[in-house]
Amino acid sequence: MRGIKPLLEQVDITLNPGDKIGLIGANGAGKSSLFAMLRGELHPDQGEIDFPAKWRMAYVAQETPPLERAALDYAIDGDVTLRKLEAELARLESEPATTENGIAIGEIYSALADADAYTVQSRGEQLLLGLGFSLDQMQQPVASFSGGWRMRLNLAQALMCPSDLLLLDEPTNHLDLDAIIWLEDWLKRYPGTLIIISHDRDFLDEVVNVVAHIDERKLKRYSGNYSSFERQRAAQMILAAGALEKQQRKRAHLESFVNRFKAQASKARQAQSRMKALAKMEELAPLRAAAEFSFEFREPLSAPNPLLVMEDVDAGYKIEDEKTGDITHKSIVQGINFSLQIGQRIGLLGVNGAGKSTLIKTIAGELMPLTGDATLGKGLNIGYFAQHQVEMLRHDESPLWHLAKIAPTVREQELRNFLGGFNFPGNMVTSSIRPFSGGEKARLALALIVWQRPNLLLLDEPTNHLDLETREALTEALAQFEGTLVVVSHDRHLLRATTDQFIIVADGKLQPFDGDLDDYKDWLFQTKLGKGTTVLPAAGKENKTDFPVASPVAPTAAAVPAVDRKDQKRQAAEDRQRLATLRKPLEQKIKRLDEQIAKRNGQKAEVDTKLGEPAIYDAANKAKLKQLLADQSFFTKDLAQLEGEWLELQEQLEALV
Repeated sequence: MRGIKPLLEQVDITLNPGDKIGLIGANGAGKSSLFAMLRGELHPDQGEIDFPAKWRMAYVAQETPPLERAALDYAIDGDVTLRKLEAELARLESEPATTENGIAIGEIYSALADADAYTVQSRGEQLLLGLGFSLDQMQQPVASFSGGWRMRLNLAQALMCPSDLLLLDEPTNHLDLDAIIWLEDWLKRYPGTLIIISHDRDFLDEVVNVVAHIDERKLKRYSGNYSSFERQRAAQMILAAGALEKQQRKRAHLESFVNRFKAQASKARQAQSRMKALAKMEELAPLRAAAEFSFEFREPLSAPNPLLVMEDVDAGYKIEDEKTGDITHKSIVQGINFSLQIGQRIGLLGVNGAGKSTLIKTIAGELMPLTGDATLGKGLNIGYFAQHQVEMLRHDESPLWHLAKIAPTVREQELRNFLGGFNFPGNMVTSSIRPFSGGEKARLALALIVWQRPNLLLLDEPTNHLDLETREALTEALAQFEGTLVVVSHDRHLLRATTDQFIIVADGKLQPFDGDLDDYKDWLFQTKLGKGTTVLPAAGKENKTDFPVASPVAPTAAAVPAVDRKDQKRQAAEDRQRLATLRKPLEQKIKRLDEQIAKRNGQKAEVDTKLGEPAIYDAANKAKLKQLLADQSFFTKDLAQLEGEWLELQEQLEALV
């Protein structure tokens, strides 16, 4: 227990050598405390945790001293045994030569060979390249890196350490998507036993084959990955809590919509969306039942179209010299020509530092363009969520105080009800947020944005500090959000569910990516994470590790010369780009028609409902009846015209395939 709060009671679980275990549970359930017990930093009040004494354990240090030591040397320091052997060799070689001394030196050289000392430089470089460091950065001192990059160095140390048991606590928190994909591949090949705490469901699905779930102070083992755990737990919860009835009602509603509208062109897209929801329901239902937390975005305010236009914009920072006061420009992303249309749902891809956050800050107006023009549409209402939004909250004030500050004229009970929908019930709504977890503070920052009914959402890593249940609630809410969305996230589940197009930010440029996240992963392994960077020589300055901007390319036959392959790839990319350019305006028109049709359907349904009321046919309501009949006729004709336009555009789009 911690203090007077028992975290785990009567736990009896066996984990086998070679298992890759995902340790999951709500924030505060005891996951990190269990890790502390495995490391010997905490001791159970009763019972024992036992694993073979000879096992070597590796874990990620939480602190990184500001050393002048080079990053590569610091990473290699993770192999403590190797460093001890090197130190002992240096000591022996500094002493006068004797027979005994020579024998000892020979034994050290043999031990160094067993420890793969002669490949350690290239192995260290391979790790750091995979985690996003360039070869030049590897020679920079540890003290020169920011907190997130220092945590990557600590992770590299843990991976460098030869181990039988590897403990990783939220290893993806400070990684970009490229590094996460690399780490997944590394962990799949790790031969020891892995226990990992993560709130990234795609990462867990790729890596683990066992899930250990902490719930109600119990720890239960499930075979399979995270999705398998969801299905198994769903079955238990259906039996235990009657969730089946709730799921059946939702399924019936979706099936009714699909059966009614799948033959109507105007509803084809919505019907397809609900068919996908039906297919995925088995996986989504468990978390909804387990979390009992969901929310939805309020209807956005009316939006301009386009929402914004950026012409020849350079995005970056103005830096003032403290001594002279001179201003210099640090350009991060150059030559941006970009317009954002109503209903677009864009995911930004690219390594950390490429400029994704800089772009979002420029769109949000937090950074002014260094050059060029950024024009915002009249009526644009931006909801911007980034890590610093959480840091700007007043820690000595309550959730209610924060919401009342932006809604001073709204009744307190209405504010309380709204915050209750974000899991701030009872006394929590009036308590200081200082002791809140990172996830609870992030949830409050999100609630403040939702209240303001944005028509453009800009999200920069919105899932940091959120547990799996809250991530799922956010993902579901974003999927239903009716406005426009631009998101940066390393959570692939959220990206898949909420975006429908990707833009890569790399090498100081923006470029559309013609593919999905699976294409992106394939492309990474063919290029940046491919065999060319698997093992690098210590001096490998010629190995280019810059992130190339291109569309995904399919591997070609080995017999095709390299030059031909390059031409083929370029031609294929140009063809895709040309096709995407032709498709984009059609897709945007179809999207706008979808919105108009949905609006007209709602208006017609309202009129039909009123015409279904007997009282409307009373003599006293003659004028009102006449108006309703006229409205019904107008909406019916307008719908027919809109659906005709939709069909025509759809045929044009299909002809471009």
